[in-house]
Amino acid sequence: MKAIIFNEYGTPDVLREEEVAIPVIHDDEVLVEMYTTSVNPVDCYIRSGQVQEMFPVDFPHILGVDIAGIVQATGKNVDHLQPGDRVFGLVDSGSYAAYARVDKSAVVRISPNISFAEAGALPAVSITAWQSLFHYGQLRKGERILIHAAAGGVGHIAIQLAKWAGAYVIGTASSRNHDFVRQLGADEVIDYTAVDFTEVVHAVDVVIDGVGGEVENMSFKVLKEGGKLISLINRAITRNASRSDVEARFALIQPHASDFAQIEEWVREHKLKVHINGVVPLSQKGVAEAHRKSESRHINGKLVIQIKE
Repeated sequence: MKAIIFNEYGTPDVLREEEVAIPVIHDDEVLVEMYTTSVNPVDCYIRSGQVQEMFPVDFPHILGVDIAGIVQATGKNVDHLQPGDRVFGLVDSGSYAAYARVDKSAVVRISPNISFAEAGALPAVSITAWQSLFHYGQLRKGERILIHAAAGGVGHIAIQLAKWAGAYVIGTASSRNHDFVRQLGADEVIDYTAVDFTEVVHAVDVVIDGVGGEVENMSFKVLKEGGKLISLINRAITRNASRSDVEARFALIQPHASDFAQIEEWVREHKLKVHINGVVPLSQKGVAEAHRKSESRHINGKLVIQIKE
């Protein structure tokens, strides 16, 4: 089968198109013929070697975590899916390929009115936003939430979910993305390139941070007593918290079929929409181009990789 692999850490130029063996599934797994997947920032971090201590890989390695396609085979312990089902879900790696195997607990059936482009863009960002907001952040109706990088993959999904939960939503984004973020439902949008957000945001209940560094440190200032700062990137945030009267947690995402089923329902009922910034083919040139765009930080929503029409 065709796959995009890399044999060494580096720039997007290390990505290669090669023929590899179709994965062999185990009893608790599903083999999916891939139609689409998408690029997430973690793919670029892994490829570059920036996070090799946290996410070590064996070479050659196939990137990609988002699954969208049609079930081709199921293990003997899988009873909720069968060959021919349209599905989406999440894997640890391996979705930049014509076929991928996925654990039965992390894949669910999707409605015919959800396109594969949508399905391939959704899994990682939607489950991250969902669990960050409701499992770690325990967001409730009427609370105030600050979402950093609000126009990005996780951010633009989190805004929609937070609004449906009845929260007052504040987002940070560059000025070119303000209209986009407002259309998603944000009550306030702050241009982080021109304004110190700590001077205009106060007493929020929850902060979702996918930026880290100084932004993370500054975010403690805007939390009310008892507030929660949820980091998408800093595993050490709990011990690095600068305030003792707030809760700081790293969002360790655990894919569950029940969460994906709820997300699928919200998409099917048009309560949640993923924004597709662009589509590239599963080719060395196409995927490298998508990685460069992702690393530029100048995109909103998601970049989809088209594997099969």
